[in-house]
Amino acid sequence: MYLCTRMYGIIRKILFSIDPEKVHYMVMKRLQWAYNITPLRALLKNMYHFKHPSLQRTLWGITFPNPVGLAAGFDKDAKYTDALAALGFGFVEIGTLTPRPQSGNPKPRLFRLPADRALINRMGFNNEGSEIAAERLKHRKEKLIIGGNIGKNKDTPNEDAIKDYEASFRHLYDVVDYFVVNVSSPNTPGLRALQDKEPLMHILHTLTQLNKSLGTPKPLLLKIAPDLTNEQLDDIINIVKETEIQGLVATNTTIDRSNLTTDKAAVEAIGAGGLSGAPVRCRATEVISYITQKSNGTIPIIAVGGIFTAADAKEKLDAGASLVQVYTGFVYEGPATASNICKGLIS
Repeated sequence: MYLCTRMYGIIRKILFSIDPEKVHYMVMKRLQWAYNITPLRALLKNMYHFKHPSLQRTLWGITFPNPVGLAAGFDKDAKYTDALAALGFGFVEIGTLTPRPQSGNPKPRLFRLPADRALINRMGFNNEGSEIAAERLKHRKEKLIIGGNIGKNKDTPNEDAIKDYEASFRHLYDVVDYFVVNVSSPNTPGLRALQDKEPLMHILHTLTQLNKSLGTPKPLLLKIAPDLTNEQLDDIINIVKETEIQGLVATNTTIDRSNLTTDKAAVEAIGAGGLSGAPVRCRATEVISYITQKSNGTIPIIAVGGIFTAADAKEKLDAGASLVQVYTGFVYEGPATASNICKGLIS
């Protein structure tokens, strides 16, 4: 595994010379190709699956084989869940999905900050629509826990946002294990206004009732921004209790650009977007710790933000998280990320 990690360090230099969005799909298509060839699929699993009884986590009645998941945004359209399962993730969150397909924001919209081990993205919920993703998931081969991250279409007014969340919820209900409501992306104009108490309560109450009406309710979580104040986090804690949703995903990307190593002019030239990776690590941990302490540990949390290593994951778990997710860490650390973190968690 050490050799694989070293090799990826060399390969990454080549990959990082190519446009980030273009290379993402290039790599994922090749991973899917390898997965579809039986001997290569067996090799991937042999290299990257790491199992240990102490890694299992049971949450909301779901047994996760390990606590390391892949965050939403990486496999938006559920095209690669089988191939990603071969890399040893305990779960994968697809999306963010909207009920209608949309192309997202103009390109370029994904940028690397290698000096900060970070990314900036303003993708804008580009996806093929929740119905198409649901159809793909019906035909997947691997037994893998799947989360469905849902949002609203860009051209849907905020006052009608609930209709979009309801539509995607219905499309995905039979094929995902849990849901995440995304109102915290900075890349859809006006979306973060839905984090205010009144509109958020309306969305979560409505989805909770829909969830109960469709059969056995699926765990319903809310993804929150790292840029919330403590007063806003207090509101979130109260909202979780009042709506009886099952937990939080903390945190999304940040609009903060302070304390970056990358040249300020270069960052300003990139423009708007959500910052992820190492610069978000401390703030994400602070948010998790604050919510855990204020709620007396009663709110289950999936942690995301700056997780590259087992030490990063342990920091989040010690702060009160039950599970962790990687995204930028996966880009920088490579295919052995989940396996390396799992091994480090039991050492």
